[in-house]
Amino acid sequence: MSQSRLTTALDDGLLSLPEGDIAIMRPTTTYDVSALSRERVQIVHGFYPDYTAWENAGYPVAQELTKVAVAIVVVPRAKALARAMVAAACANADIVVVDGQKTDGIDSVFKECRKRLGALPSITKGHGRIFWFAATDKFTDWTAPPPAKAGHGYFTSAGVFSDGAVDAGSALLANALPSKLPARMADLGAGWGYLAAPVLDRAGVQSLDLIEAESLSVACAKLNVTDPRVTFHWGDATQFQAKPAFDGIVMNPPFHVGRASDPSLGRMFIQSAARLLAPHGKLWMVANRHLPYETTLSECFRNVDMIASNGAFKVFHANRPQH
Repeated sequence: MSQSRLTTALDDGLLSLPEGDIAIMRPTTTYDVSALSRERVQIVHGFYPDYTAWENAGYPVAQELTKVAVAIVVVPRAKALARAMVAAACANADIVVVDGQKTDGIDSVFKECRKRLGALPSITKGHGRIFWFAATDKFTDWTAPPPAKAGHGYFTSAGVFSDGAVDAGSALLANALPSKLPARMADLGAGWGYLAAPVLDRAGVQSLDLIEAESLSVACAKLNVTDPRVTFHWGDATQFQAKPAFDGIVMNPPFHVGRASDPSLGRMFIQSAARLLAPHGKLWMVANRHLPYETTLSECFRNVDMIASNGAFKVFHANRPQH
């Protein structure tokens, strides 16, 4: 196995780190930290599955960055979030290291940093780049603003899914919901809470649990949804436990891991929905037309119907989960 960019930079003596704590911001679960002293490393993460994976591996994990000697920014796909992470690293660390894949936009971040700071040491390797610099106040304008209302009238922030427009699949699902819904409802992968209003508007709904893995999205959802019937959960929808079981579930499951389309994630959501529903429970779900979820739905539910579709999406209604 070839060395990671971080290990290469340290082993080749190109990057030397000062004494003190090292914070790694939003690393994937496979991010290589082997070149760092374990007792110095702390993880900063807002995505629940990765947060718990690092925690289970024995590392201290937090959602917010605090003062450290070194901050390593692992560049996410969302450009605005990447910039906000660089600004936070500059405000809280002495040395800032930025590492990421070309497909996640590392070269764009590198170009913008060079424009402000001049020449920077960097290593390209493994379809990505790592570079570093002393913390500076030249990125204060990249600081993430608090959640704000976008053009659609909902609070969103950098790094949340569909931050500038209502997702077309979710809108199709909302319009396909019946006039009456079961009493105890849940939204798996609730995002910033768009589906909450149409669910709560339906007759019969007594409670709604919003389950979302991204902490930034949960924070926005709490601003968008103020109905007292709602409970918010920062958690992994595929691992979530519910007692008592839900009577109904709505969901627009994610289908990307990184940039790659991965139908297995949606299949896990379907399996989780069946597990979380009572024997009489019902599921309403939207998916991209090209994703092959019909087999999994039929394996998990006795009755499955497509109740709406257009050129891009399909909406399913399934009931009587097969536990």
